[in-house]
Amino acid sequence: MVDPEVLERIAARRAELDELEEQLVKQLDEVKAERDELVVAERVLTRMSERTAGERAAVAPASAQVGGRAMLLVPHRGDSVDETALPDDYRRILAIVRAAGGPVQVRAVGEELGLQVEVRGKLEPLRAKLVKLADRGWLHKRGDGKFTARL
Repeated sequence: MVDPEVLERIAARRAELDELEEQLVKQLDEVKAERDELVVAERVLTRMSERTAGERAAVAPASAQVGGRAMLLVPHRGDSVDETALPDDYRRILAIVRAAGGPVQVRAVGEELGLQVEVRGKLEPLRAKLVKLADRGWLHKRGDGKFTARL
C-alpha cells in the first residue's frame, strides 16, 4: 500500500510545479510582448533614421557644375545645419558681419576681406554672396541694404 504522506508530498510538489509553470508562462508572455514592442520600436527608429538622413542629405551642401567647375552651394540655415556646412569664404563673410556688432555695408565687408572696394565690379560678387546668405537665413538684409547677423 502507498503511504498517504508520500501521496501528499507528490500532490504538493505537483501544485508547486503547476504554480511555477503558470508564472513562467506569464513571464514568457511578457517577454514575447516586450520583444514585439522592440521590433516595432526598431522599425520606427530605422524609418526615422532614414528620414533624418534624407533630410540631412537634402540640407547638406551639394555641388553643382558651373562653367565646368564644381561649385559648392550654400545650404539653408536650419536646426540640423551649422556654419561648418558653409564654404570657407561664406564662413569668413559671416564671421565679419558678426564681428561688426551691428548693420554692416558690403563695402565694409570688402575692406575686411582685402578687396579693392573702389572698384564697383569687385564688390558685386561679394554683394551676391551676402544676399545669398540672407536668402538662405544666415544673415538679415535690411531695407537700407546693410546686413546683420541672425542670432
